[in-house]
Amino acid sequence: MSKTALVIVAGVLLLPGLAGASGKRATASVTVVPAGDVKWADVARMDGVKMAVLDGTPDKGPSRFLTKLAGGLAVPLHFHNADHYVFVVSGTVVLGMDGKEISLPAGSYFSFLGKKKHTTRCETGADCVLFIDARGKWDVVPAGSAK
Repeated sequence: MSKTALVIVAGVLLLPGLAGASGKRATASVTVVPAGDVKWADVARMDGVKMAVLDGTPDKGPSRFLTKLAGGLAVPLHFHNADHYVFVVSGTVVLGMDGKEISLPAGSYFSFLGKKKHTTRCETGADCVLFIDARGKWDVVPAGSAK
């Protein structure tokens, strides 16, 4: 066995012991979901919207999920109680805020913090898929609601 191979083997054998000696042990975890295995479900009371939960439980707390909006779908003025961070995976999303519209094609990013009121529209021609990292229970609250 070469000296390099011996050093590598010794390192591999010693590392677990060193981790235990410091009192900290790393726990590794991996989640892999190939595109063909993504499980889409209709969102109740929101025609043209589907959701695929990737991590967490959106109706209970922090989670990461995909949302699919049908091409041409427009969601009226609303807000979300949870702060959230969004990446546009496909399609073009148009956000309306403070009397202005912003067009966001695939590859764009946005976030909403503090219950910011907005409209959301998916341009006609293709569905819009969004990756959402919600930091609390996920909801869509109509702007006129007292919630």
